Amino acid sequence: MSGKQALSALWRAARLPPDGLQRALLAGADPVVPSSFAVGAAAQAAIAAAALAAIQIGQHRGGPGQTVRVDMREAALECFCRFTVNGSAPELWDKLAGVYACRSGGESGGSGGAWVRVHTNFAHHRDGLLKLLGLPQGAQTTREQVALAVLSWDAFALEEAAAQQGVLVAACRTAAEWQAHPQRAALAECEVVDIEKIDDAPPLLLPALESTAAKASQPLCGLRVLELTRILAGPVAGRTLAAYGADVLLLNSPHLPNIDAIIDTSRGKLSAHADLRKASDRAAFDEVLAQAHVFMQGYRPGSLAALGYDAASVAKRRPGIVMVSLSAYGETGPWANPRGFDSLVQTACGFNHDEAAASNANTPRALPMQILDMASGFLMAFGAQAALLRQQREGGSWHVRVSLARTAQWLREFGRIADGFNAPDADFTGLVETSASGYGELTASRPSARLSLTPAVWTLPSMPPGSHGLRWPDR
Repeated sequence: MSGKQALSALWRAARLPPDGLQRALLAGADPVVPSSFAVGAAAQAAIAAAALAAIQIGQHRGGPGQTVRVDMREAALECFCRFTVNGSAPELWDKLAGVYACRSGGESGGSGGAWVRVHTNFAHHRDGLLKLLGLPQGAQTTREQVALAVLSWDAFALEEAAAQQGVLVAACRTAAEWQAHPQRAALAECEVVDIEKIDDAPPLLLPALESTAAKASQPLCGLRVLELTRILAGPVAGRTLAAYGADVLLLNSPHLPNIDAIIDTSRGKLSAHADLRKASDRAAFDEVLAQAHVFMQGYRPGSLAALGYDAASVAKRRPGIVMVSLSAYGETGPWANPRGFDSLVQTACGFNHDEAAASNANTPRALPMQILDMASGFLMAFGAQAALLRQQREGGSWHVRVSLARTAQWLREFGRIADGFNAPDADFTGLVETSASGYGELTASRPSARLSLTPAVWTLPSMPPGSHGLRWPDR
C-alpha cells in the first residue's frame, strides 16, 4: 500500500468529499530511512490526511482552494521528533528503559524470543518495576542489577505481573503471536480512525475566515481546541492543529510529570494548569469547554469518566463538540485498561522481533522512530477535522477514537520493504527551524506538509506548563 492509497482509504472511511483528494500531491517511495516497514508511507499518509482536512475546512469557511504537497522523506524525518534546546539534545530515555533478556518466552514456546521491554521514563514507573523485581527503588539501581533480576523471569509472566501492578513491561512477540492475542481480535472491528456520532445537536456556527487578495487566513483560524494529552501522540495532534491556525489550549495537571518532548510538542499552544479534582479549576474548565470546538484527551480509558468528562457527558455540556480520545490498545478487550507507550506497543505487536530478523540483529530492534505515536497524533488531528466537517453537514456531537495498537496494525497493512535497511540514515539538514521558547532557543523539525497558500506555522512559542491562564485568547 502506497502513501497515496492509504490517504485515499482514510479519506473514504471518514466519508469526506472525494474530490478533495485531488488537492494532495505526494512524492517519494520507501525506504526513506532504515526499516523493513513502510514507515515513510505511513508518515506521509497521516500527515497528508491532516493537512488535506484542514484545507477542506478552510474552503468550507469561505477560504481559498489550495493544494498540499508532502514529500515522503521529509514526512518520515518529521516523525523522528528530534530537537535541541540551546544547542543541546535532551536525554529522552531513562537509563533503565529498554530491552532485557528473560529466562524463557512463556508457555507458547516464546518464538518471539525471551525478551521484554520496560518503560521507566517516569520515576513512579521505574520504582514500580524495581519493587516488582525486588530491587532497591530510586535512581541508584543499575541496569546490570535489573538485567540480572529480569533473567529469572519468564517473559510473559513478567508482563502479566507488571500489568497487575501498573508497571510498564511488554513481552517481545512475533507477529503471529500478536495475531493470536485476544486484544488483536478486539481491534479487528475498529477503523484506523473511528468516527462516531454520539448525540444530537445542531451544526456549530464556525467563524468565517477573513481573507484578502494579499493574504489568506489559515484554515483553522478561530477554531478552539481544548487539549488534555501527555507524552507524544496527543501533543502532536494538538501541535498539528495549531500549525493550521487553531487556538489550542493545552491543560496539564500540576501534580503529573512530563517528559522533555513537551518542549517540542508545545509549539503554537497556550499552556495552562488545571487540577480537575478542585472545584475552582473544574468551574474554569467548564467555561472554556463551553466554547470549544474540539476536546482532545489522551488519558487511560475511564480516567476522565471518573471525573465526569466521558464523551457522553462532554457532549451534554457542549452540544456539537468533537471529542477525540487516544488509547494504547483500544477501549475494548482484555487490554483496554493497561497503560501503554509506543515502544511497548511496538514490542508487544511484533515489530521489534521483525525488525531484528530483517536486519540479522541478535536482540529486539525498535522501529527507527516512534512512528506509532507520531502517526497516531496526525491521525487524531485528521479525525478531529473530519468529524468537524461532518458536524457541519449533519449536526450532532462526535467521538473520534485512535489507538496506538490499531495504528500498528495499519502500519503492517502497508507491507514490508525487502531492502529497507539499505536506506541512508536520517539526515535533517535543511528540515529544521529555530525559534525562541520558554525553555531557550529551540531547534526542531518544521512541518513537512506544504500548503500552497497558507503555510503551516506556529505563531506562539513553546512555553512551560502553567505559563498561561485557563481561558481562551481574545479575538
